[in-house]
Amino acid sequence: MTTRVKVLTLPGYDNSGPEHWQTLWERAHPEYVRVQQRSWTEPICDHWVAALDAAIVTANQAVVLVGHSLGALTIAHHAQRYARAVRGALLVAPPNVDDPAFPPIIKGFRPIPRALLPFPSIVVASGDDWYMDPETARDVAAAWGSRFVLLEKAGHINADAGFGPWPEGERLLAELIG
Repeated sequence: MTTRVKVLTLPGYDNSGPEHWQTLWERAHPEYVRVQQRSWTEPICDHWVAALDAAIVTANQAVVLVGHSLGALTIAHHAQRYARAVRGALLVAPPNVDDPAFPPIIKGFRPIPRALLPFPSIVVASGDDWYMDPETARDVAAAWGSRFVLLEKAGHINADAGFGPWPEGERLLAELIG
């Protein structure tokens, strides 16, 4: 018997625009559901975690989470607070909110959670991401118990960095869906 899995996408700050790989995946897979946030431009961790929890509960089945940037950190914060039926998570370009130079717009996302995630996960980082250096990304992935994938020159792994449909990311997601 195959267990159905729901894919929930979690964009980061300012949402994912029309050419972002998350949006393109959602267009190609209408069954994927974007977790909507109260405010995309004034992120408050407690609000974002609550929205994620509501989406997981509403799914009423096991979920695989796909977080980009602050969405990836939302997943890590959620995992520290709730025990839910999460099959796995693809955590793409998590930002280093602990860096004092990080923009102060975020509320409550510091410090980066360092607890082992209770589900399989893959962290994808870039060698030239302006929001987190690859060494810190590797350390965070290790703390989370995540498989680590490093893309050399991928910026923040978003549309601004030239990422469209991103088939490599879809293959990683397929591994988690299993």
